Amino acid sequence: MQDISILYVPSNARELLSWIAVLNDECVGNINLQIEPHNTIKFLDAWVHENHRRQGIYRRLWDTRWDYVKEHYKDYKVYAWCKPMSLPLLLEKGFEASETCVYVSSIIK
Repeated sequence: MQDISILYVPSNARELLSWIAVLNDECVGNINLQIEPHNTIKFLDAWVHENHRRQGIYRRLWDTRWDYVKEHYKDYKVYAWCKPMSLPLLLEKGFEASETCVYVSSIIK
């Protein structure tokens, strides 16, 4: 893998924690989480630039966030909404699948 650095990015917005993947001083990916009430954490979206996909960057971002949560948020509940492609990773980490959601959209006229 190329020389990718994963950096924590402090946020002034809500209870949001973010990390970015940097290659040659360019952001090529990011991942986020949100701290919610009642000792709950919501794993938010992740993104990797299309030119850098299938190189392990998503996994490195995910593992960085996961390690951070395990170190700083013991006994919190963590949940996520994920795409089918991401489900195996979450199941590997001990998450339990619940409901299936289907994306729908409509143009308001």
